[in-house]
Amino acid sequence: MIKDYNRIYFLGIGGIGMSSLAFYFINANKFVAGYDKVNSLITKSLSQKGAEIHYVDNTLSIPPEFLNTSDTLVVYTPAISQYNKEFKYFKDKGYKILKRSELLGLISEDKFCIAIGGTHGKTTTSSILSHILFDNNLSFTSFVGGISENYNSNLIQNGNDVILVEADEFDRSFHTLFPNIACVTSVDPDHLDIYNSKEELKKSFFQFINNIKSEGILFSNEKTLLGGVSYGFSSNCEYFISNYSATNYSSFFDINHNGSIIASIKFNMPGKHNALNALVAFAIGRELNIDDNSITNSLSTFLGVKRRFSYALKSPKIIIDDYAHHPSEIKVVYDTVKDLYPDKSNTAIFQPHLYTRTRDFMSEFAEILSKFDNIILTEIYPAREKPITGISSSKLLELINNKNKSVLKKSDLSHYLKESESEVFVIMGAGDISDEVELIKNNILN
Repeated sequence: MIKDYNRIYFLGIGGIGMSSLAFYFINANKFVAGYDKVNSLITKSLSQKGAEIHYVDNTLSIPPEFLNTSDTLVVYTPAISQYNKEFKYFKDKGYKILKRSELLGLISEDKFCIAIGGTHGKTTTSSILSHILFDNNLSFTSFVGGISENYNSNLIQNGNDVILVEADEFDRSFHTLFPNIACVTSVDPDHLDIYNSKEELKKSFFQFINNIKSEGILFSNEKTLLGGVSYGFSSNCEYFISNYSATNYSSFFDINHNGSIIASIKFNMPGKHNALNALVAFAIGRELNIDDNSITNSLSTFLGVKRRFSYALKSPKIIIDDYAHHPSEIKVVYDTVKDLYPDKSNTAIFQPHLYTRTRDFMSEFAEILSKFDNIILTEIYPAREKPITGISSSKLLELINNKNKSVLKKSDLSHYLKESESEVFVIMGAGDISDEVELIKNNILN
């Protein structure tokens, strides 16, 4: 069906998931255009490759070439409102309209599909596995939910025989996938605006697992209790890690499987959670008949993912930029910082993401943020949501059990942190907080 369309129009083209699809169709010599409300580095890169992008929701901005209903496929992200003028126009005019997840399902349906799911860890795991596949010259296309440091891209291509995708649980998007190999990294409660309970979320993951093809295989983190091939730190797992240690920038560990040991793995991301992501990428690589030495060599040359415990500055202060936006993710960032820098004072700068998530996990956010030496909150990043009465960063601040806390405007962060005596700054959030990192860094250096 996709081959019937020469023009692909994206509503929300700058999103991390949407943009990888846009790059994919540009590479397939399709005509690509779209709307996004934010002019970003990603949209600039798409424009440089030939995509026509505008930033005002206005049907007059749709390029005339995309007004042909029979030759234009429209793709949208769930973040796009049903009241979006362009969305309503395309719907009223009878265009073929697909959700991003539906399009991914169509792209992967007749290919060997690897789907990496989980409430946390799927982007890093997908990026590691993509590097292993590329490094070992497999024919594959990978749609990643982050920017790989090795390739400076969220689309990694070396052919088309294997399709590697992130299986996104938001809006039950991953139910459009029917993988040959599936992985679930975690099933912590999240997206409770979509799922009314953690039980309902878990049911959704079971549905994802039930979609695995008949001869397919599941890899799951031991803590998910989902079955399949288990991995973790426990020796009860089929794949497990032993002798873990970390320096400032790397992890070292052994991989154990069926009584054999692959010793002295070097992996260039700190944190036990990242070691587990590398472990399951190793296991999937083996399933694809890549030999152990080749996989371990690839692990040693993986450079990480932007905004996944990324070092923006290492001296005279340490600045770490991270996508963490859920209490469980903040906890692993905190644990990693304390493990690496036990004697250095730290400051957490956190931009809450979504009013619903802040509401649903208010006490959990407060509990983990209280552990940092100093805490700075910025205002909630609303993304697709309208404000909720009584839910604010100030309300969250009240619950944080630490006297060294404040709420600041993003524009005040740079000056404030320059005067701070903290040695480690951890900047966290899934919104636009990362836009401040370079300014903070430059202000500290100058």
